[in-house]
Amino acid sequence: MWARVKRLFVIKTRWEAYLIIYALALGAMTRGAHYTEVYPGWPGYLLMAATAGAVFLGGAKILDALRYEAEARAIAAAGGDAQLVKSPASAAATPETKTTHT
Repeated sequence: MWARVKRLFVIKTRWEAYLIIYALALGAMTRGAHYTEVYPGWPGYLLMAATAGAVFLGGAKILDALRYEAEARAIAAAGGDAQLVKSPASAAATPETKTTHT
């Protein structure tokens, strides 16, 4: 029973992620519009930009997590070790991929 309820709060597809990001953006822009009324001038616009930036960062993290989880499921289904999956950013930072110029 609790597993079914818990499953409702898990983002499974990119479509669900886009809907959540849209809802976050609506709330952030409403908050940003309120900031421009309370703090007139550049401080209000700066706070509005900060709320928009938070949505960009949160949305990117949600979409990256979905991609990572899909890759981990694919590796686990193929019989591999899903714990050894590296993201593209961490793979680029490993010492093996760096070239030394002598």
